[in-house]
This record gives sequence, structure tokens and C-alpha cells, in this order.
Amino acid sequence: MTLVRSFIGIVLTALAVGASAQAQDSSLDAVMKAGVLRACTPGDYKPFSFQRADGAFEGLDVDLAQSLAAAMGVKLELVKTSWANLLPDFGAGKCDVAIGGISVSTERQKRVFFSTPYMVNGKTPLVRCEDVPKYQSVADIDKPGVRAIANPGGSNERFARANFKAATLTIHADNLTIFDELLARRADVFVTEAAETLVQHKLRPGLCAVNPERPLQYGEMAWMLPRDMVMKSFVDQWLHLAKAGGEYQRTADKWLR
Repeated sequence: MTLVRSFIGIVLTALAVGASAQAQDSSLDAVMKAGVLRACTPGDYKPFSFQRADGAFEGLDVDLAQSLAAAMGVKLELVKTSWANLLPDFGAGKCDVAIGGISVSTERQKRVFFSTPYMVNGKTPLVRCEDVPKYQSVADIDKPGVRAIANPGGSNERFARANFKAATLTIHADNLTIFDELLARRADVFVTEAAETLVQHKLRPGLCAVNPERPLQYGEMAWMLPRDMVMKSFVDQWLHLAKAGGEYQRTADKWLR
């Protein structure tokens, strides 16, 4: 009888703890209570998130984040970060979500949740247009004498370090001027997401994407979320409705076409 009572006591204690945890505010509750959705973003990645000279942010992810904030009934506050500090800032609670062209990876998912991916993307070389035939594959790039370049702290650097052993690799600190290094012939290849290569081709006609429809590595883009299923469920449902209702496509067309 004593053992039975002890067992019942343990079960009741576990149920009480579970009920207490469920009663605690989710991240979504906290955002709605504060009236502000804080979104971390590096702000240097067209067409997803870019900080203008006047300090304001624009881009696909920025417009979508405004829509998400409206669905929550709160205001959007964009928090400037960098690719190297994205995870530390998020983990330190400086923001509620992270946006701006973030690639899904298992390394990141060890520490955060991701929303449902909103875009399938992939690593694509960006080169001077006359050099497109020279750099059709990783093997074409990873040769002595080829000067690859990457920005620090994100998936572009990880891809470059993992794949370019024979080529000379330079880590360029400024993601906004990295394209000028190609045009000035101080670098030959920058591998980034297909969407960015297409946008940069429009902005800098001397640069061309190499087979953006057939990227060197499959990739997905999503938003970084706290480990909170209530918040994730809300964001995923909002994204589903935005896609089903055409809002997502209209926003994407604005920035990608």
C-alpha cells in the first residue's frame, strides 16, 4: 500500500509540474503582452533584409515580418545584428524571431526552432559574366589560382571552408562590398544563395549567376524561432495562410522580379 501511495504521489506531482509549465506564458503570449515583435536581422542581404543609409530596413523578410506582426496585433521592431552574432544575440533574448535570408541547418537547429521554410534556395556561384563557363562546379572553383571569397559567420563561409581547399579563400568582412571585389578582379567567385545572385546581377550587370536553377547545394530559408511550439505553430499557420491567399507571392514578386 505504501508503494502504491508513493507511486500515486509521484504521478500527481508530475502532472502538477506539467500543468504549471503549460500555464506559463509562451513566447507568443509574451510578444502580445509587450505589444512588440522584435526581429533580429543582419540587414545586409538583398533581397531579404537590407538596412538603408537612413537606418530603415527593407526587403522581402521585412515586409513579411510586418505582416506577421499585424497578425499578432503588435508593432514590429527590427534589431540589428550580424551573421556572426545572430545565434548569440537570439540566444541572449535580444529578439523574438530572426529574419533576413537565414539558411536552415542542423547546426542551428540544435539551438533554435525554424519556421516552415518559405523558400527553396541553394548555393550558387556569382562571377564576372565572362567567367561563367569557367566555374560550373565545385571542382571548377576549387583549383589553385582561383580566388574565392565569402562573408563571415554564416552558411556562405561554412560552404566555402568545407568545399574550397585548393582555391585561395578570402573572408571579406563587409557583405555589402563583397560584390565590388569581384568587379575589381580582386576575387573570382562568391558562392551565395541563388536569389541573391539574381538580384546582384540586376544591380551589377557585370556579374552573373552560374546555373541558379541548378545550385551547387540544396538549401531552404526559414525564420529562426524560440524553442516554443505555441510560437512556431502560430508562425507556421500565418505563413500557410499568406501563401494560400497569395500575399506571400505578391511580396516575393515585389523583391525578386
